[in-house]
Amino acid sequence: MALAGAVAAAWWLQNRPGGGLPGMAATAAAPAARGASGAGGPPGAGGPGQGGPVPVEAGKVTVARLEDDAQAVGTLRSNQSVVVRPEVSGRVIKLGFADGQRVRRGQLLVQLDDTLQQAQLQQAEAQASIARTNLQRSRELVAQNFVSQSAVDQNAAALEVAMAQVALAKAQAARLQIYAPFDGVTGIKLVNVGDYLKDGADIVNLEDVSSVWVDFRLPERFLSRTRPGQPVEITLDALPGRKLQAVVGALDSQLDANGRSVLVRAKLANGDGVLRSGMFARARVVFSVREAALVVPEEALVPQGDKQFLVQLVPGEKGLVSKRLEARIGQRAAGKVEVLSGLAEGDTVVLAGQARLMRADGTPVRVVDLNRPGGRAGRPGGGASAPAGAGSAPGGAGGPPAARAASAA
Repeated sequence: MALAGAVAAAWWLQNRPGGGLPGMAATAAAPAARGASGAGGPPGAGGPGQGGPVPVEAGKVTVARLEDDAQAVGTLRSNQSVVVRPEVSGRVIKLGFADGQRVRRGQLLVQLDDTLQQAQLQQAEAQASIARTNLQRSRELVAQNFVSQSAVDQNAAALEVAMAQVALAKAQAARLQIYAPFDGVTGIKLVNVGDYLKDGADIVNLEDVSSVWVDFRLPERFLSRTRPGQPVEITLDALPGRKLQAVVGALDSQLDANGRSVLVRAKLANGDGVLRSGMFARARVVFSVREAALVVPEEALVPQGDKQFLVQLVPGEKGLVSKRLEARIGQRAAGKVEVLSGLAEGDTVVLAGQARLMRADGTPVRVVDLNRPGGRAGRPGGGASAPAGAGSAPGGAGGPPAARAASAA
């Protein structure tokens, strides 16, 4: 009788109105509850659920010293430079300098063999002496009416011709002597005593490096702002760590049509004599200096059309919110941009994540600290799994009623 009663009770539970066992209904409802809570429940802290704060990276507005400048590369040129060459051919009989020697203006550098020219000079001087004597004698004779005035005139002309021959012989002899045209330093000599030189052959370089010039080119947009007397900062690869001060000396009167640039020549002192012609130089011309400029990182700018925007973070009711600003930009330097208005020192601007904040102001934001592990991602919004576990508890605590009845039986 007891067994028959248990079977009847089980049949009634399965076929009662509403169908199914209570335990089965609870078990079936649990996945639906979990799905509903996962889809529409509130996100976990830091999660990407709708209406949560937007994660952004931020930076501060700082004060910096900005210089409006132009940079270029150039070459050092000596104050004066010449390649010593002979005007006539001849054999070298004397060198008046050594390699790398400092010489003075008018110092004899090279003497070519002038034996023939000296003989011609002596001959011309002798002929001039005879012509001078003849003229003096004719003048005495014309006073005594022994010769006519025409004889005096002929002797005077002969003397002038003889004197011209003397001058010619001296000039030819002088061309065999080469003197330093200015104070300077000689280079490495290319000839030796005894060499036969043709006219125009290279002998040695002579450089005046008491001061040097720096030649460099600037784009034409800087032409109106560059003037003689303007300071120029020079650095040289040959002298690392040193910054030299030069002064703009002149600007070329013609621009380069191909590169649209102007040649600038700046003067640089060389008191210690370490600078040499041909050195590679880097020039920086400073046009103006701003000692306390407000700057932000370049990545804070958001270009839209021909305008630039910034997103500032300001206090809201429950935290920081966004505020868009049209940026008035000044100078740029080393990853920084000057902001001319709208911000103050210490203000916070968004550096990454601006795209989600450009539609409207007042969007809640959460500043991500990238220095902390997991700072960019935040804590995942996984709180929805708890309701699912809780929903399964009623079914899992004691099992379905039918099962309990069967085990009891």
